[in-house]
Amino acid sequence: MPLRDQTVPVTPFRQNCSIVWCDVTHEAAIVDPGGEIPRLLAEVERLGLTLKAIWLTHAHIDHAGGTGELARLRDLPIIGPHQGDQFWIAGLPQQSAMFGFPPAEMFTPTRWLEDGDTVQIGHETLTVRHCPGHTPGHVVFHSESAKRCFVGDVLFAGSIGRTDFPGGDHATLIRSINERLWPMGDDTVFVPGHGPESSFGEERRTNPFVGGRWG
Repeated sequence: MPLRDQTVPVTPFRQNCSIVWCDVTHEAAIVDPGGEIPRLLAEVERLGLTLKAIWLTHAHIDHAGGTGELARLRDLPIIGPHQGDQFWIAGLPQQSAMFGFPPAEMFTPTRWLEDGDTVQIGHETLTVRHCPGHTPGHVVFHSESAKRCFVGDVLFAGSIGRTDFPGGDHATLIRSINERLWPMGDDTVFVPGHGPESSFGEERRTNPFVGGRWG
């Protein structure tokens, strides 16, 4: 399978940063570099990959806190999230102070993402779906060929994302899951922002927040 990925939990929040790469070209993107940039770069080097881009699902500090530093160090384009998260990016210094993170370097995304856009790494193309609710600008990255989806904090194994932060909305999150995630298919395995992987089918069957629902 040409698309491969490796999860590296970072920050005190144990955020699942994903290194995603094309197994033919060994070109890679990092999804949600929340922090511990030297550790992430060491893993990229260990895997023998060439880093080409940063992809962001959303702009909470544990997902985006290391983005500016990584982009500066490796001269990387920052792809995503949706422009609805601009206020979260602007507030990264306040988020850093609030949660005791190292000061976050500010950044401006090279490219904002919209629902239905695509991102490419090597020969692999992933589809972008806008999934607001946890944050207004949250997106997910879906590889139909690999049956994998990088969902940030939209959905977890046995749970869903919080909606009590500014810009969050519970009904919108549920609608995003029903209308944007479930149609990807029960056999799609997702990498959440925290905790273990699961499949959409498993969560439809057992998740107490959204189980048994179809869009």
